[in-house]
Amino acid sequence: MTGTLATARRVLAQLGHDPRSVVMLLLLPSLLLLLFRYVFDRQPQVFERIGPQMLALFPFILMFLITSVTMVRERISGTLERLLTTPLRRGELIGGYAVALSLVALVQSAINLAVGQWALDLGLDRPWEGLLFAILSSVVGTALGLLASAFARTEFQAVQFMPLVIIPQLLVCGLLVPVDQMPDVLRWLSVVMPLTYSTEAFSSLAAGGDPAERAVDLVVLVGFAAGSIALASLTLRRRTP
Repeated sequence: MTGTLATARRVLAQLGHDPRSVVMLLLLPSLLLLLFRYVFDRQPQVFERIGPQMLALFPFILMFLITSVTMVRERISGTLERLLTTPLRRGELIGGYAVALSLVALVQSAINLAVGQWALDLGLDRPWEGLLFAILSSVVGTALGLLASAFARTEFQAVQFMPLVIIPQLLVCGLLVPVDQMPDVLRWLSVVMPLTYSTEAFSSLAAGGDPAERAVDLVVLVGFAAGSIALASLTLRRRTP
């Protein structure tokens, strides 16, 4: 636990020395949400349907991208190799990154939700529950980024994982077409995609659905995050071959 907290402090300190990245991490999802709203300025019914889902989508994508690139950079620079020669265990190292980036995700999600709920009037039934799912969506993106970074040799390769990991989820999560209207094979595929559960939770919140409807979404997202972090710690390499 001490190693995890020490790693988290180091990562947060590094972010603190890069204010441009901090501003991008915290504000970019909200700016994209505002842009998305005005894209559909003359079709408000479209934004009312998919706007809440954007509260899960943008943070998920951004945290995946930032995390995967950051971890690859740390390995290429030799930082991971130096850290792993100390008594610090792999699980503590990955846990530290997850904790630090999850704290960033907390602030990011709070800002994004505030913009969506009060500036764009998305009308979520329980804003505090929306914050929980927004954080979970960001954390799952972070966890998948940590996992993907283990298989990338360069920062460019880390970016190339985005189409592989993100685009299939965009297509089957219910954003473009409701999941229950998809062919059977795509519905089965959506079941194993974490973004499906994030978007379903926000759709339920916007529709005023019963909290019990979102219990499965909550459990699945927590499971995805924990499982991805565990796999990332097992596949972590000290350096790029």
